[in-house]
Amino acid sequence: MRDARVAGSIRDARPDATLFERIGAFLDEQKLSPDPAHYAFAYAVMSAPGSELAAQVAALTQDGVRLTRSDIERLGGTVIDGPPPGRSRRPNGVADTNPVPDTAIALVIETQQQVDGFVQIVRTMQAETHGFGRELARSAASITQLAEIDEIAEITSAMIARIHDSEVRLAAATAETDSLRSKLIEARDTARRDVLTGLPNRRAFEEAFATRDRDAGPYCLALCDIDRFKRINDVHGHGVGDRVLTAIGQAMAAECAPHLVVRHGGEEFAVLLGGIALAEAADMLDAVRSTVAGKRFRNRETDTALGVITVSAGVTAIHADEAAETAFQRADQLLYTAKKNGRDRVCAG
Repeated sequence: MRDARVAGSIRDARPDATLFERIGAFLDEQKLSPDPAHYAFAYAVMSAPGSELAAQVAALTQDGVRLTRSDIERLGGTVIDGPPPGRSRRPNGVADTNPVPDTAIALVIETQQQVDGFVQIVRTMQAETHGFGRELARSAASITQLAEIDEIAEITSAMIARIHDSEVRLAAATAETDSLRSKLIEARDTARRDVLTGLPNRRAFEEAFATRDRDAGPYCLALCDIDRFKRINDVHGHGVGDRVLTAIGQAMAAECAPHLVVRHGGEEFAVLLGGIALAEAADMLDAVRSTVAGKRFRNRETDTALGVITVSAGVTAIHADEAAETAFQRADQLLYTAKKNGRDRVCAG
């Protein structure tokens, strides 16, 4: 009965949801930010639905009532001040294309480290318990041959049964933890990938820029923008515009491989080029520009030609120990120059 109440207290949780998904649903329903302290409390509740803690939470959250701060602290949890998870927004008020809070990313990294350590502990316990069970079984077989100590044999058999039950539960915990680790790896990848185009996103670019091997240089940065993209959306609709964005992004990634191409936001892409000089980088981006200009896009619903679609780019060499913001400002100015000078061109400097 207590299990049913706990499950019912999370209205959006699927019956077949994993522990990871149930914990996420609990945090969302209780409006708790993805802080490790909140995660630990949610884990204690959701991992043991038959426990006294789960029963108290179920009683407090009947009919969709949320836990208060005092409720959580009285139950042994900790409440950390901070905004609950939600969509992040850019300074201009436009929703970010990858709304993943920084706290969630930190939680993913920290939890994955904890899970990795826990997996190793559980597996070690499982191996040791299994070995002990074998030794005990052999001892029990010998003891059973001595009729005058039947009571010892019964006790030993009971211990073997308990060991077997522990092994089963440890195996289940290991499987659950492996599943959680896979979910966390997937979450880390999702946090660094643009949902629409499938390309890496701005966060992935920032990390790659910060961790680049400076001895493998020189490095260049390119900013590319689809020319007159608003007109495509206005005339043909955002669905067509999304497909054009995706097609051009994928074409850029193929042309620039193995260099990193990301969707930087809106109709803008950024490229981090390593191990090539500025002149070679400019030639590569000009080849991308030419490839895009040669494509003939059509509206697949109406079979209407979209006309020639072009891109402009600004390419600059990244100076040693230069901040990403400084390099971006220079590349953005070069991109502006390319636009001002007629579009469908690459400006390098």
